[in-house]
Amino acid sequence: MILTVKKSKKKKKTAILVFGVAAGAFAAAIAVYAGLHAYVPAAVLYEGEDRNPYLREKGNALVTAHRSGGGIFPENTLLAFKSCVASEDFHTDAFEFDLHTTKDGYLLVLHDGTLDRTTNAVEHFGEKKIRASDKTYAELRELNFGEYYTDAEGNQPYKGLRGADIPDDLRAVTLEEVLDYMEGVKPYYYVIDIKDGGETGCKGVDKLVAILKERNMLDRVIFGNFNGDVIRYVDENHPELQRSSSPAEVLQFYFNCLVNKKLDAGDIPYMALQIPANQFKIFRLGTKKFLDYAHRYNLAVQYWTINDEPEIRRLNEIGADAIMTDYPDLAYKIIK
Repeated sequence: MILTVKKSKKKKKTAILVFGVAAGAFAAAIAVYAGLHAYVPAAVLYEGEDRNPYLREKGNALVTAHRSGGGIFPENTLLAFKSCVASEDFHTDAFEFDLHTTKDGYLLVLHDGTLDRTTNAVEHFGEKKIRASDKTYAELRELNFGEYYTDAEGNQPYKGLRGADIPDDLRAVTLEEVLDYMEGVKPYYYVIDIKDGGETGCKGVDKLVAILKERNMLDRVIFGNFNGDVIRYVDENHPELQRSSSPAEVLQFYFNCLVNKKLDAGDIPYMALQIPANQFKIFRLGTKKFLDYAHRYNLAVQYWTINDEPEIRRLNEIGADAIMTDYPDLAYKIIK
């Protein structure tokens, strides 16, 4: 028993030593890297002829309705888009929303992978976890997409609506139907995320690009996606589609910022960093240093999902280019 304790202590000391050496080597590598690449960019917005149209002057971030304003209206419904546009109390600069492909190939405005959380699909179809790709657009139009929306007072004003009682603007809506309405009002900026991955996601990208080209809207849309295969497909087949950074690209950019590495702006394939602010304890992306570094390289920094009043104010004051929020009314009050 005594011998076992001694061996255990020896192993522990060895592990501590190995960890210490590894940590020291890592720190030394970072120091060398920083010394080789140290560069402090000017804290000004990019001023080249190809200046990013999404860069904003400090204190004037774009008010962006996340999920079309899902905190104050039923998310990703035509009712939400219409309500934001028609409001006399606030104005929305941009709209963020998500797409899934239906069984018959329509691009449906929907965030979740299934219809359970936001519609009465479980009751209507008699099963759980139905995906958009399981049903046709006509079948999805039978659902109430405002079923579980809850307002600030805890009320669910659209719950229980069925059949002919469901308003058209609370039924399933396609990308084209949203754009028909929105662009009939005025040109807006959009952040559009295709949630499908793999071949389905890539086909969705083809359809999205075709729709945007037909409407001459490519310059007002930033494409967002977390799927590496879809992003590679975009870069290889649709370089004309403006996109945001992938999670891996955000991480790389963050470490470059830490050591102030000098970059070649021409080598950066994305035009915006669409990121959380300081939700992660290790990676703090909502800082003035990070914003200044990104702006030096003609990159817009758009934060999601910012629903806290002090945080909206703080990010706007340090130079955020867009605040994506479920509460565009709150963001407008603070920013404008």
